[in-house]
Amino acid sequence: MPEAVHYRVSMLRPHSHLFEVEATFPAGPDVLDALLPVWTPGSYLVREFARHVQDLSAMGPGGEPLTVQRVDKRAWRVQAKGRAVTLRYRVYANELTVRTSHLDGSHGYFNGATLFLYTEATRGQEHLVTVDAPAGWRAFAALERRGESFVSKDYDELVDSPFEVGPHTPHTFTAAGVLHEVVVWGDSVPDASRLCSDLQRIVEAQARMYGGLPMRRYLFLVYLTDKGRGGLEHKASTALLFPRAGLQNARGWEDFLTLAAHEYFHLWNVKRVKPKALVPFDYSQENYTSLLWAFEGGTSYYDNLFVLRAGLMSDNRYLTRLGETLSTLHATPGRKTQTLAEASLVSWVKHYRPDEHSPNSAISYYLKGEVVAALLDLELRRATDDARSLDDLMRLLWQRYGDESGVPEDGVEAAASEVAGKDLGAFFDRSVRGTEELDYSVFSHVGLEVRFRPRESPGDKGGTPPPRVKGEPKPKGWLGVTTKGSATIATVLDGSPAQEAGLYVDDELVALDGWRVDAAGLLSRTEDKSPGDTVRLTVFRRDRLVEVPVTLGQKPADAVWLARVDKPTDAQKAAYQAWLGAPWEEPG
Repeated sequence: MPEAVHYRVSMLRPHSHLFEVEATFPAGPDVLDALLPVWTPGSYLVREFARHVQDLSAMGPGGEPLTVQRVDKRAWRVQAKGRAVTLRYRVYANELTVRTSHLDGSHGYFNGATLFLYTEATRGQEHLVTVDAPAGWRAFAALERRGESFVSKDYDELVDSPFEVGPHTPHTFTAAGVLHEVVVWGDSVPDASRLCSDLQRIVEAQARMYGGLPMRRYLFLVYLTDKGRGGLEHKASTALLFPRAGLQNARGWEDFLTLAAHEYFHLWNVKRVKPKALVPFDYSQENYTSLLWAFEGGTSYYDNLFVLRAGLMSDNRYLTRLGETLSTLHATPGRKTQTLAEASLVSWVKHYRPDEHSPNSAISYYLKGEVVAALLDLELRRATDDARSLDDLMRLLWQRYGDESGVPEDGVEAAASEVAGKDLGAFFDRSVRGTEELDYSVFSHVGLEVRFRPRESPGDKGGTPPPRVKGEPKPKGWLGVTTKGSATIATVLDGSPAQEAGLYVDDELVALDGWRVDAAGLLSRTEDKSPGDTVRLTVFRRDRLVEVPVTLGQKPADAVWLARVDKPTDAQKAAYQAWLGAPWEEPG
């Protein structure tokens, strides 16, 4: 058996935010090239982790110093001459996100991609990690233990196993026969017993769908902060960042559960069933696939659904949350510009590098992907008279590609057509490869319809509003900007009255019609106006005072929701219950 790579991680001066790393590579080639990934799986952005590496030196098996040459941004070359080599270096870690690493006086958290140099020659061998923790601190990871060390079967498993080190006492529960640990940093959970109970129900709901769990133990790492929200999936663990105040109210608790359900579902969808383009990972550069909409957007569809299936969300709440997703989708002009397939492919430079023009030029594959997954689920149900669903598609992909061989770029569509018993090419052409509006008519299969407020006018860019229906609320004036801070324009929406009039990003709001206005007041005061009204907006533009007259337009749909049809058939009621597991309730 090949000799393992050994790492020792120390945090001698935690207030310096510097991890001390020692990496020992077994005897091998004459030239050793030590490399660091430029990205971490699950987060599709080149983050250049090597910029935080410093003070690197090398020595041979007898402690003799060896010459190190920096080859490029992520590589160091050592003339090993067939000997074992030990590298010593430090890594600056002061970025508390689920994708990076963080060390201070309260804890140490690190992702392998940010810390562990590797070689291509030893990438497939065992990697052992020993953590020298400060007194009173413990190290947690999903890896197996061998004596004092954590053991991974290869470098990919190591990168996929984040570490948390601190004075923590874990919470535990067993679900589907598997031990789960919950380690919390930042503050105590208001109700740890309820948290474990709710997570257990979600885990068991997912295990029921797949017929069991694919790992022997699981680790939830929870980071409660003042702000921010995010998660990163791993093969037997997840890191969850969430605002601590959010756990104090019902909506926030629900949001946390959907976040946890999302990352947990990735145990199957992306960690084991993954795009073939990611097999094996190329840590040196971008890995392109057009399927992220299915792996992330599809998981976003299931995160709410599994909180519902766990009995922790009502069907009405589920429909409300899906309606909120629809509202966000229809408030994003980029849905008419970028396809889901392209959004997936260029996530490296679009989704993870947003700017002020992103709402006009791009669509999130999480956002639209969730809606398309819902439509695909209903399409499969309608095509098979509710005999099959998206669950069957996910299980088929698991059966066919759960060995991590990788899903080909046409694999999801081919499997969906197989489950449906008919060619779904037209559905994928419109929903995934096209930019026209989605076809929501399939919601009628479960007795629902998509409604908009105010009524949308196709191609409306602020001209004459459609005639009002008796009893309909007065149309609101629309400017078409988003703001940041207290008084600065952040985005000018494509085709909006603001764009037509010549308002720009970074214009600083001063007054509307001669009266002082800030970002909050701008929205309410323009909505008090009517479409067709002209307002005078005064702004500072690069320190110059500018007045811009703007003719307000018809406010586009600011709310999209799912409504129950008035007279559902028995078949629609049955289909609804088959979909959401709840009986139909008459609207009222």
